[in-house]
Amino acid sequence: MLRSRFRRLAAAAAVAVVGVGALTACGDGGDDETTSGPVKLRFLSLAWQKESLQANKDLVAKWNAEHPDIQVEYVQGDWNSIHDQLVTSFEGGDAPDIVHYEASAIGEFSKQGYLTDLSGLISDDLKGQIDQGVWDTVTYDGKVTGVPFLLESQVVIANKKLLDAAGVAVPPADGGWTWDEFQANAQKLTKPGQYGVAWALKSPTNRVLNLALNFDGKFFYTDGGKTEVKVGDAEKEVPKRIHDMIYTTKSASPEALGMSGADTLPGFFGGKYAMLPGSVSLRQQMVEQAPAGFEWVTLPPVKGLSSKQAANPQTLSIAEDSKAKKQAAQFLEYFLNPTNMAALAKGDWLVPTGKQANEELVKLTGGKQGWDVAADSAADLTVAPFQMADGYPEWKTKYATPALQQYFANKITLDQLGTQLVDGGKQVLR
Repeated sequence: MLRSRFRRLAAAAAVAVVGVGALTACGDGGDDETTSGPVKLRFLSLAWQKESLQANKDLVAKWNAEHPDIQVEYVQGDWNSIHDQLVTSFEGGDAPDIVHYEASAIGEFSKQGYLTDLSGLISDDLKGQIDQGVWDTVTYDGKVTGVPFLLESQVVIANKKLLDAAGVAVPPADGGWTWDEFQANAQKLTKPGQYGVAWALKSPTNRVLNLALNFDGKFFYTDGGKTEVKVGDAEKEVPKRIHDMIYTTKSASPEALGMSGADTLPGFFGGKYAMLPGSVSLRQQMVEQAPAGFEWVTLPPVKGLSSKQAANPQTLSIAEDSKAKKQAAQFLEYFLNPTNMAALAKGDWLVPTGKQANEELVKLTGGKQGWDVAADSAADLTVAPFQMADGYPEWKTKYATPALQQYFANKITLDQLGTQLVDGGKQVLR
């Protein structure tokens, strides 16, 4: 998910961090009081990559030049420390007016009343640009407490020369392979010294639960206010298929099980692995690290009953304590208009949530470097049940990850995996 990606990489970005606790109280002037001079807003941004940082700062500067009566101060945050900083600032009543974070993390702040319900503050046009399934990821108790704007989908990066040599055609951006086709093509791409696929499963839980939506696998079921973990045929489908690729057809490398996505790159560039299922953001590393002459392509998400995947978008929220909510919402509308959202997505190698922003991004990039596939994948991203389960983080850490690692290491059976996941749910969701 997004947070793990930024925690891995943010340290290398050498970004200056300004603690949120050092901020003064939310924006001066605005809804609740009248003061002389411009309304002042503080915008805490978690942008960290060079192009993304520049895009964020340029948009703030342009806004300030065009809106002398509403001035926005750009404040640099850090993904590694943002959660604790926000806890401190919200509890102390000195949070920034506008907060950049992610859908899976704002729920607790929303339930505690620290974030504004944006339902009546944002335009119907902005609402209509983003699919309802994505809005659902930021809706808590009927309140929309963030605007989702950047998404991270799961695609497949492939070695084009190896595909050609095996007679495997690249599917169109809007027509990905089925799981059966993916598995069959992985076999075609497997030969001595070469695996069709490298599944990087060092941290398998989010990946498995994300892709389980392909087969309508939910894992978390709520009835009458009570949530429990269930593992039926739908939930077993993805882990079983991955396991079969490793141990039955032997088209997936067993050594990749303990790797992160970045760990597989040397083998991929060296021709050891033909395909890498992974985040759409992996394309950036292809561009920056691939050897000269290396040909790679981005393949669309694999399909089961559907191509649905869990969405955990980056978000922009307004603090409930802000004295300038209307002005902050005006800035959000500007910051996230289609052209600006496309620029922000390009800077982070992610997918914009807005339909028109996606169209503009494809035009801006000519669809090259996999941007056509990235844009098309946005339509299949939606809220997943595990994202709304309060006990998910503990269940994931204590039960799901160890059980999945054992299963993929061929140490327990599929039924034993299901039993461990269900039993873990009983412990956490009591």
